[in-house]
Amino acid sequence: MTNRRKPERGGIEPPNLKEYSLVALGGTFDRIHVGHEALIRKALEVGRRVIIGLSTDRMAEATKPHTVTGYEERRRSLLRFLRRLGAEDRAEIVPLDDPYGPTVVDPNIRAIVVSPETAPRVHEINRIRRERRLRQLEIITVDMVLAEDRKPISTTRMLQGEIDRRGRLLKPMPRERGA
Repeated sequence: MTNRRKPERGGIEPPNLKEYSLVALGGTFDRIHVGHEALIRKALEVGRRVIIGLSTDRMAEATKPHTVTGYEERRRSLLRFLRRLGAEDRAEIVPLDDPYGPTVVDPNIRAIVVSPETAPRVHEINRIRRERRLRQLEIITVDMVLAEDRKPISTTRMLQGEIDRRGRLLKPMPRERGA
């Protein structure tokens, strides 16, 4: 019988030895919502250690259509979430100043966790890794988490006042014609 530490409520069990030694994921993680949480939980589920690439302010400004919370505040928010899961000792947050981050240089990364929206980027990452004679990353795709209206949860939708961080509608759904 093994004596494993139980995670806090909503925590992530320590992974077994069949999983990846090091997994990466990246994003802006502005105003963390359940979609972000699903990506992070999956990475922690399949990886003994996780590198979270967090977009710098410069990168976020260049890629997002809305104003983004500052890097340090987003970093603190990620750390709080990791602490709630009891996983802060298994994750490292690194600044992401380009679309690739450590995934194109770190030979120890074995897999990458992405959403369907960001999955195409991994083909570029794997092309660069191939050129550098690094092992190809396994791709773990996590489906987009849907709001009550069956549309993906996003920070943009939250900022527009459509949904909250859990995907609950804040504005009434438009009625279909003829209904």
